[in-house]
Amino acid sequence: MGKVVVLILGLALVAFVAKTALDRTASPRAEHSAPRRQLDQVRDKAHDLERQQQEAVDKAAAQADTR
Repeated sequence: MGKVVVLILGLALVAFVAKTALDRTASPRAEHSAPRRQLDQVRDKAHDLERQQQEAVDKAAAQADTR
């Protein structure tokens, strides 16, 4: 009976350690490095510029259609 309890507790401990180790590696860090933040800002700015250009093209196309 004692060996079974020790076995179950040991397996539970191993499972807990494995779960916490995997949780740490699976989740991204809350803080990003400076180059990563800069890259994210560049991507956001590029997305904004593309959106603005598309809006300008759509506006010009709408004006051309009304003439």
